[in-house]
Amino acid sequence: MNRQQLITDVAQRAEVPAGQVAQVLDAIRDSIAAAVSEGDKVTVPGFVTVERGHRAARTGRNPQTGEAIQIAAAYTVKISAGSTLKSAVKQ
Repeated sequence: MNRQQLITDVAQRAEVPAGQVAQVLDAIRDSIAAAVSEGDKVTVPGFVTVERGHRAARTGRNPQTGEAIQIAAAYTVKISAGSTLKSAVKQ
């Protein structure tokens, strides 16, 4: 399901215009991105948890030459499915 299909599906289920659903979806995306970039954890109980993680610096290998290279430390996003979402997948 792509973004437009999601907007159409939610608009039909909630019986609201697709334009409003698109605005809400954009606002949710922006709110989650802002919170996670500040180091906050965003939890929607039963659905999903989104948080910022940290990946330590490490030594890697160039696959073409086999030469050791330094990979810098970086932040990443961790997403965990909630219980309701997990049980929906199992059915």
